[in-house]
Amino acid sequence: MSSIDIEKIRADTPGCAGDLHYTNAGASLPPAAVYQAVTDHLKLESRMGGYEAEAHAQEKLDRFYPAFAALLNCDPGEIAFVENATRAWDMAFYAIPFEPGDRILTARAEYVSNYLAFLQVARQKDLKIDVVPNDAGGQISLDALEEMIDEDVKLIAITHVPTQGGLINPAEAVGQIARKHNILYLLDACQSVGQMPVDVKKIKCDMLSGTGRKYLRGPRGTGFLFIRRSLIEQLEPPFIDLHAANWIDKDRFEIRNDARRFENWESYIAGRIGLATAVDYALDIGLEAIQERVQHLAALLRRRLSEFSGIVVRDLGRHRCGIVTFTKENESAPAIQQRLASHRINISVTHARYARLDLDSRGIKELARASVHYFNTEAEIDRFCAHLFQ
Repeated sequence: MSSIDIEKIRADTPGCAGDLHYTNAGASLPPAAVYQAVTDHLKLESRMGGYEAEAHAQEKLDRFYPAFAALLNCDPGEIAFVENATRAWDMAFYAIPFEPGDRILTARAEYVSNYLAFLQVARQKDLKIDVVPNDAGGQISLDALEEMIDEDVKLIAITHVPTQGGLINPAEAVGQIARKHNILYLLDACQSVGQMPVDVKKIKCDMLSGTGRKYLRGPRGTGFLFIRRSLIEQLEPPFIDLHAANWIDKDRFEIRNDARRFENWESYIAGRIGLATAVDYALDIGLEAIQERVQHLAALLRRRLSEFSGIVVRDLGRHRCGIVTFTKENESAPAIQQRLASHRINISVTHARYARLDLDSRGIKELARASVHYFNTEAEIDRFCAHLFQ
């Protein structure tokens, strides 16, 4: 089993003393160090003022970029701080210079916000959206992806770990196909970064977006964007300000030449410090150890759930992660959520409107979602199952 000191990690996590937390795919419990980093800076702002506190904390703020570079195996200049994962993804997607007739290839498990953006830009610019079918295991079919590529394909955009189940899409294999055909590749890594190693060089993605609040255990209101160095100056942000660009004279401006061209001047300063702290915390534990622990707990939970009649585990994929989804006969997902909450057990509900292509095709209206993290325990799985089957 993993080398993680679970007792120490739980002692570092105040929330572990209260509820059983299985909503890590929504907003995980921050370590005390993250909470302290954020509150320390807010206290500093209250004493000094916002601008003065920012100047005082410059070294901590600057840590954000090398921390993410170490996490994702990239250059600090390829990283931008953005206020959330959706806006980070948007900044990359809306910067792509689409032309009428261009095609977007995506997966059946794609997330609602991303697909809405596809629909909007397709309507505005006369694009075509093509959905790559799943293979027999439920992940994006690599053979079908290869067959669907032609000279009109401008972008391959998929979600690494979909919100509605434990599936891990084969991001690295997709990247090899995209690179072979010289097609832009945008990866939504909102649910994967923090629960497994994510190496942008191995994946060969051109753009990658993510959040702080989920498996990285960072603050809400924080996100990040990776843009491959050779692509940065080819992508003009959909909007700019005095941080993203320099106003040279009355009629000219110059956009910065690093990924920070996708940032805003005004940002959540305490949150950036907290997110850098969260990344360092994960790096200290080790992403391989985190993945081993998370997958162990998720596999155990799936196995326990499968032992009970009336429960159907709904996760797809050849490889699975810490998100476990299920349905229960004669009890809706919201009812399960409410009943467990009365026992201080927190889960979430995934509705069909979050993943229309996937859940509608499977005839699923809603799912109960229990997402584990490395600080959870085997004893908590016992507690969860005992109350679920009362």
